[in-house]
Amino acid sequence: MSNTIITISRSYGSGGRTIGKMLAQQKTIPFYDRDLLYLASSKSGIDISLLSQNDESVKKSLFDIKIPTEKNRYISKDDIFQTQSRIIREVADQSDCVIIGRCADYILKNSKHKVLRVFVRAPEHECIKAIMDKFHISEAEAAKTVKQVNKHRSDYYKYHTGNSWDYAGNFDLCFDTSQFSYEKIVWAISEYAKIFSSL
Repeated sequence: MSNTIITISRSYGSGGRTIGKMLAQQKTIPFYDRDLLYLASSKSGIDISLLSQNDESVKKSLFDIKIPTEKNRYISKDDIFQTQSRIIREVADQSDCVIIGRCADYILKNSKHKVLRVFVRAPEHECIKAIMDKFHISEAEAAKTVKQVNKHRSDYYKYHTGNSWDYAGNFDLCFDTSQFSYEKIVWAISEYAKIFSSL
């Protein structure tokens, strides 16, 4: 059975996660974000802290660093990615859903499912303001955080897929949240998904 999976990649502070959650609620389908880490931990036995440390982040190294687990076995960052990839494929097999980040668009590209790939962004100054308001931090702190998180996401995507994280050609739909309200973007994705799933 083929399901419709909506994957949402997003620049930090753009509201992509909120849009994904609103979309899942509107369509009454499962929403997956950090839940994927807990599922991966429970099914693999990998400590949740290790998964969290490597969530959408990869440190550049000349060597494939092995990370010790609490059971004294060693796993690599690639092992962690493969574990999360398996969980993403499993949730996609269960039903229609919305998945946030974690290279889900790439992981599911050759699956039997219809995968609608969405990218959500906003101008940097808008993202900085959103992070300042959310965490009550200074503009300098917010700017540093936005830059770091986006770099982590970009490096992670490039490392595991070989592609550019924010390249429009990777996606079916791209939105700038400074141009449209979250509600309008949710409506647009939902309407497009109806057509997309019938193709």
